[in-house]
Amino acid sequence: MKRSLKIGLISLLLALSVPTAAYAITLQEAARQAARQYNAKVLSARTVTRGDQRIHEIKLLTKDGVVKTVRIPDNSPRK
Repeated sequence: MKRSLKIGLISLLLALSVPTAAYAITLQEAARQAARQYNAKVLSARTVTRGDQRIHEIKLLTKDGVVKTVRIPDNSPRK
């Protein structure tokens, strides 16, 4: 019983540690979620291709005045 409780808690902690923005599909969703996660304003957002992978790059301005760039894989289906 204790072992299964430990495993359950570890699984929950691992699931919660993944940033919500990691599940974003569109550029707009990724920008919105990154801004919410870092409590920041979106300065710019674009999708770039690196090799065969597309990545959303979101530039944020935090409440402390720090510019932060967040990179999120584009998980949307290819056209």
